[in-house]
Amino acid sequence: METTSRVGAQDAPEAVEAVPAARLMVVDGYLKAPFPWYALDEAFTGPRRLMPLGTAADGEVQHGSIGHGDEPLVRADSGAEKQRFAVVVTVASSPVRRSGDGTGVLEATTVSSAAWLAGSGLLSCTWPPQLDHTLRDDWLDQQTETAFELADDLEGPAWSALSLPVDGVPVPFHYRESEFGWVLAGSAPGGVHIGAYGRGMSAYGLGFSVVEDIEAYA
Repeated sequence: METTSRVGAQDAPEAVEAVPAARLMVVDGYLKAPFPWYALDEAFTGPRRLMPLGTAADGEVQHGSIGHGDEPLVRADSGAEKQRFAVVVTVASSPVRRSGDGTGVLEATTVSSAAWLAGSGLLSCTWPPQLDHTLRDDWLDQQTETAFELADDLEGPAWSALSLPVDGVPVPFHYRESEFGWVLAGSAPGGVHIGAYGRGMSAYGLGFSVVEDIEAYA
């Protein structure tokens, strides 16, 4: 939570800045999740922020993302090429199951789910500079389908192996690079999968750890 000092004619004392209601709602959603959230470990000292949650058809929190560094801009925007950011996606591991209201079936979530969310997240902040704005939706649909197929084939040639620390313990990840940035995905203790994507920051030096106090991100 940020504080700000406002000094007026009578030297008013330091005032606490109100946290916007929308940010409080996001934090509340993260607090309701029955699984731990992951972020970059303490080696990363830059800004962090909560991103929108993903929920299942029955409203249960299923995944969320924590941004690190610059807030991603669409690649073709001015300054996007110089950005440095990484986004960590935490996905609850779950089997195929019936929805809470009994009206349908919820798909299982796996490492491929984390890879898909990370890949589509990277695409959402990408826009090839040579592409006309009117064609971006078609391009995004095509690339999103490709990202889905790649996420469904983590043992395929598009992925390489990368070991990164999770709570200080080396964990194997699936990793791939493209002209748009990098994507990785693996499993962590606590019944979750970790996905991540970024640009301008090397994935090879990253480490992940459980977020001890998610309210600090408000």
